[in-house]
Amino acid sequence: MRRVTIALLALLFAPSAFADDLSWLKAPPSVGVPVVNGWAGFYLGGQVGYSSASGDFSNTTQDPLAFVLRNLALESQVGPSNWQVLGQATHSHMSFGGFVGYNTQYEHLVLGVEANYNQANLSLTAPNFPISRLTSAGGNTYIVNVTGSGSVTDLDFATLRARGGWAMGNFLPYAFGGLAVGHANVNIAATASGAENPQNQPCGASPPTPACVPFSFTGTAGKNGEWLYGFTVGAGLDVALTKNVFLRGEYEFVQFAPIDKLQISVNTVRGGLAFKF
Repeated sequence: MRRVTIALLALLFAPSAFADDLSWLKAPPSVGVPVVNGWAGFYLGGQVGYSSASGDFSNTTQDPLAFVLRNLALESQVGPSNWQVLGQATHSHMSFGGFVGYNTQYEHLVLGVEANYNQANLSLTAPNFPISRLTSAGGNTYIVNVTGSGSVTDLDFATLRARGGWAMGNFLPYAFGGLAVGHANVNIAATASGAENPQNQPCGASPPTPACVPFSFTGTAGKNGEWLYGFTVGAGLDVALTKNVFLRGEYEFVQFAPIDKLQISVNTVRGGLAFKF
């Protein structure tokens, strides 16, 4: 009887014990990237990217030319300062920089603030479309030539942004918005030249009219070391590799307030690597 009881117990418990021994085949232990439980804290990182800047120079020659022509009937009656001789310019270049920030987390919601710097060395050179016209003002005849030049060089920028994201384990998609500050050399020049004929004879005739009086006026705007101010918006994704290291990919749009009637905007895509304290 004793042997029968032992045999029955063995038959009852052996299958479950054997199944426990093989359980690793059904659910192998997890390996790879550990799951990050929190995004809160300070972080510091570096980044590389590709930036594309654009600027519209169409109206930038208006003010400097109007100033140097302000005492002439030619300007008050004809307004050559309003002739648009410059166009739009674009430039793209590799960029690099760094960022530092701080996050707080409320369950899945992650809120933070971040300072971001982008060394881009962007440059814009405006295309020039000179205009020549035969016109009259104040009883005189003029042949007027208007030309100009415009450039932006060594444009770099930094942003201070508020961030909001939604934590999904090791992934943190986010959006941001904030203030932007840029630094660049901005140089704009416009020249109105030609000849004036007090006798109301058409200047530029062949042979030339002796009464034609040549003139040339040049106005400038901008300066080296100009500061630009604007805003930034964008979105990105942080991906945790370990508890303290994460990768980043993001898109950023920056637009600066007009300076000397020149408005500059920058689109940037970038990737980064950061350490979270």
